[in-house]
Amino acid sequence: MQFKSTGRVAILGGGSWATAIAKIVMHHEEHITWYMRRDDRIEDFKRLHHNPAYLPNLHFDVDRITFSSDINEVVKNNDTLIFVIPSPYVKSHLKKLKANMREKMVVTAIKGIVPEESLTVSRYFCKVYNIPEEQIACIGGPSHAEEVALDRLCYLTVGCRDLENAQVVADLLTNKFVKTSVSHDIEGIEYSSVLKNVYAIAAGICHGLKLGDNFQAVLACNALQEMKRFLTSVQPDEERHVSSTAYLGDLLVTMYSNFSRNRVFGTMIGQGYSVKTAQLEMEMIAEGYYGTDCMKVLNKKYHVNMPILDAVYNILYGKISPSVEIKILSDSLR
Repeated sequence: MQFKSTGRVAILGGGSWATAIAKIVMHHEEHITWYMRRDDRIEDFKRLHHNPAYLPNLHFDVDRITFSSDINEVVKNNDTLIFVIPSPYVKSHLKKLKANMREKMVVTAIKGIVPEESLTVSRYFCKVYNIPEEQIACIGGPSHAEEVALDRLCYLTVGCRDLENAQVVADLLTNKFVKTSVSHDIEGIEYSSVLKNVYAIAAGICHGLKLGDNFQAVLACNALQEMKRFLTSVQPDEERHVSSTAYLGDLLVTMYSNFSRNRVFGTMIGQGYSVKTAQLEMEMIAEGYYGTDCMKVLNKKYHVNMPILDAVYNILYGKISPSVEIKILSDSLR
């Protein structure tokens, strides 16, 4: 069923990626609704004309934004809902949600698994909120919020079972600095979005250990192979090309870029920081930390050979020395 938008678009989330997506959407929409959990942040945003906590150099015309901390009001009054809430907090944000989403177009820009559920965000929305599969889309691809804020060229892929609905969302996101494509491989894009964060932590750990660019290249090649093995086992798709931007592109930028919070987090671990200390100093969520545990649990079902995932898990959760664990990993890579 093709979704018929009436132009009422809501952003749900208050972080850097939510802020960047709001900027993208406002290139097309005269007015948006923006859900943020904290009223004090909303008041600061209205006063300062920018997000007080993220991307402060990115200014907005707040007269074109209806802010609200009432998630039910936001869902009720809008027909396109773009969720950009960090995956560890999806359930807590939605626990107050009573409004019906079955007639909405639900778009997830969340690059993570719902903890304790071992479900991608799209599957969680489908299972818990009974949203038809063809009305759920995801946004993937290499897309650092900081570069979007600077109008640097960005390529996004919209995944949805219904390609016509995917195109509706893609059209909403396309502008002079954002190029879009569509795909039916929604779960493949979501899983790759989780795994690339795990591999970025591995890249950061190796950077912190000063292993050099040669090893990083080998790590990236093996990470892509590992990703492909997992996707093929969980969601076989003959039309999937992991060398495309939604998979390899997102993997590379997250592993290599200094804008990658997962790489930064991993670098700190490689330099000797504890997980807790690294998290406190970053003051931002490295979703790969949570994604590592979720993917490890999920892989107990599929038994895919995933040495990089296992190494990152052993370091973050098993408290194995990074130098010892990466030495074991390096002996297994080709």
